[in-house]
Amino acid sequence: MPLVLYNTLTKKKEVFEPLTPGHVGMYVCGPTVYDRAHIGNARPVIVFDVLYRLLKTLYPSVRYVRNITDVDDKINARASESGEPIAVITERTTRLFHEDIAALNALPPDVEPRATAHIAQMIAMIERLIAKGFAYAADGHVLFSVPAMSDYGRLSRRSMDEMIAGARVEVAPYKKDPGDFVLWKPSTPDLPGWDSPWGRGRPGWHIECSAMSLEHLGETFDIHGGGQDLVFPHHENEIAQSTCANGKPFARYWLHNGYLMVEGEKMSKSLGNFFTVRDLLDQAPGEAIRLCMLSSHYHQPFDWTAEGLKQARATLDRLYTALRHAAHVEPEGRGAVPIEVLAAIEDDLNTPLAISHLHELAGALNKTTDPHDMARRKGALLASGDLLGVLQMDPEAWFRWQAEGADSLSDAEIAAFIEARTNARKGRDFAEADRIRKELADKGVILEDGAQGTGWKRA
Repeated sequence: MPLVLYNTLTKKKEVFEPLTPGHVGMYVCGPTVYDRAHIGNARPVIVFDVLYRLLKTLYPSVRYVRNITDVDDKINARASESGEPIAVITERTTRLFHEDIAALNALPPDVEPRATAHIAQMIAMIERLIAKGFAYAADGHVLFSVPAMSDYGRLSRRSMDEMIAGARVEVAPYKKDPGDFVLWKPSTPDLPGWDSPWGRGRPGWHIECSAMSLEHLGETFDIHGGGQDLVFPHHENEIAQSTCANGKPFARYWLHNGYLMVEGEKMSKSLGNFFTVRDLLDQAPGEAIRLCMLSSHYHQPFDWTAEGLKQARATLDRLYTALRHAAHVEPEGRGAVPIEVLAAIEDDLNTPLAISHLHELAGALNKTTDPHDMARRKGALLASGDLLGVLQMDPEAWFRWQAEGADSLSDAEIAAFIEARTNARKGRDFAEADRIRKELADKGVILEDGAQGTGWKRA
């Protein structure tokens, strides 16, 4: 079946057709690097990683661009609070972001531009906007003139009054209209700044993505993605800047993942329900976090719960059990995703349906004993896991996972217990064998006796 995506711009599902046959360009808004990524940041990373994997399956050429915002007032504020140089904060936070999302099995983008490396492109775009009458300079600032664009607001479909009421509009004497937004602003000596025709200053947030997408994908490209919270004003303003500066359509398909809640409430440090990706990686493997996120359709709001994470781990336990059952055979046809799984993802990234098909594939793999059939079904399950970004671990490594620094038995200590239990059973001392099993269970280790010997996993 064809790839179908829900386009926020048209408010309907559409058959996806790339601008250039065989080639897809996709831009997704990346992190502002002033702090560790939280689980709300993780959702778009995971969602658009699945889309990227799907596009690479369907098309011979895909260019995925995800930016790093390393000049922003939030970064400046963090530097002021901590006393650290801005460069130290952005470099460290970028490194930690990469580590955290790699643990979630997110593939790196093809291009990861940094805002600070594209200041010249931003200045050039602002100059074009001024020349075309869509922007004006005032008191060291440059602002986009919203009334100059007749169809401003077509992405969010709000009236001008609604947009002004719903946004944190800065009231400033240099604005000609309350809805006008900043493209360039002056910098004091203590803040990052670059020379420009309007004096030393720094870019506004929105112009950064417009300039970087133009540089790496061109004036018009296929897909622009991000969280629902970016529809207005960020993405609305990107459209305004890019179409007015370039005189051509901007992104053709706009995809947005739904908002994230935690245990039914908005995530907030004051409520004590604020979690970074690192917090969760100390509780569960990255694949469990990823599968938990994918258990709900990306376009819908998602409620993160401890129970949901527990269920995701249980699901992966079942899938890895099937792979452990087939550990002795080489997978056949791993590159070919089963049609039912592919069809689910092609239908606007229906990951819940795809996961249900993984259950079916695992059930069939568990039941078969024929080596050839087992190899074929194992390949199908692994290919499906590759598309979703799960089942990337060795089954034994999955079952033996423990948080870094966890105070629990080492693999060697568990092996010694199992050897002692095996010797007790050989000597028909079943009471001692049962005692050892119980002691291990109390320490979070579950033994599994089988034809191949005694295996184990952490509870």
